[in-house]
Amino acid sequence: MSYKTLLVHAEPAPASEARLDYAMHLAQDLEATLIGIGAEAFPAVAVSDPYGVSSGALFEALREQQVGNIALARKAFEAKAAGTPHEWLEASDSPSRVMARAARGVDLLIVGAVPAGPQDAFRQVDVGELILTAGRPVLVAPPQGGHLNAQQILIAWKDTREARRAVADALPFLKRAKDVVVLEIHGEEDGEGDAASHHTNEVAKALGRHGIAARARTLTTKDAPEDLIESEAEAQGADLIVAGGYGHSRLGEWLMGGMTRRLLQQTRRSVLFSH
Repeated sequence: MSYKTLLVHAEPAPASEARLDYAMHLAQDLEATLIGIGAEAFPAVAVSDPYGVSSGALFEALREQQVGNIALARKAFEAKAAGTPHEWLEASDSPSRVMARAARGVDLLIVGAVPAGPQDAFRQVDVGELILTAGRPVLVAPPQGGHLNAQQILIAWKDTREARRAVADALPFLKRAKDVVVLEIHGEEDGEGDAASHHTNEVAKALGRHGIAARARTLTTKDAPEDLIESEAEAQGADLIVAGGYGHSRLGEWLMGGMTRRLLQQTRRSVLFSH
C-alpha cells in the first residue's frame, strides 16, 4: 500500500500557504499526485425587500466574491505545485462536503489544524465532519506547515475499530519510520494494565511482520489521556501522531470525542485520523 494521490484544501487566505508547502513537500517525498481543491459555499442571504425577495445586486456581488476567492486559491495552489504532478478541482459548496465527495478518488486528505477562534463554515473545512464522512485517512497539518519527516511516530492506541483502521491507513508512513511507539493509556482498575500491555504488544508484533520497528508502551492515569499523549510525543521526538477519530452527528451538528477534539486543536505536530 502507498499514497499515490493526495488531496489538499486550498484557500486564498495566507493561512493556506504553509499548508500548501507542506502538501507539496509530502507529495514529492511520496512521488504522489497532488490534487488541490477550491470550494466555497454560497451563504443564505437574509437581506430582503418588503416583498421577501433577496436583492439581486447583493447576490451578484457575493457570487463575484466567491468566484474571485476560488480563482485566487487556484493561483496559490498552482504556484506551489509547479514541478509536482498535480490537478485542480473546484466547486460551489462547503469545503467539507466537497472534500468528502472527492475522497472517493484519493488516498489521503490534507487539511489545516482547527483554528482557536470561530470558523467560517462557508469557506473553511470542518475537520471533524470530514474525518467522520470521508472514508479516507485525514492528515491534519500544523499551522506552521513544515516538512513532515515521520521518522518517529506515536500511535495513540485504543482497542477500537477506529484505531485499527488508523493503523492500517497509516502503513505507508509507518513503513518509512525509524521508530514507532504503540501507546495505550489506561485507568487504575484491576486488569486494565495487563489488558493494555496485551493490546499494544500484539499491535507492535503485527507491525513487526511488516518490517516496522514498533515498540509497545503503556501508561496509567486517573485523568483524561490527552495531556499524556502530547507529552509522550514530545519525549519521543515524534512529528506524527496516528489516532482513531471518534464522534457522531446530532441534529446536524458533528460532536467529537474528547481526545479527538484535543488532538485536532494541538498545533505542534501532524495527526493522522481515521474513522
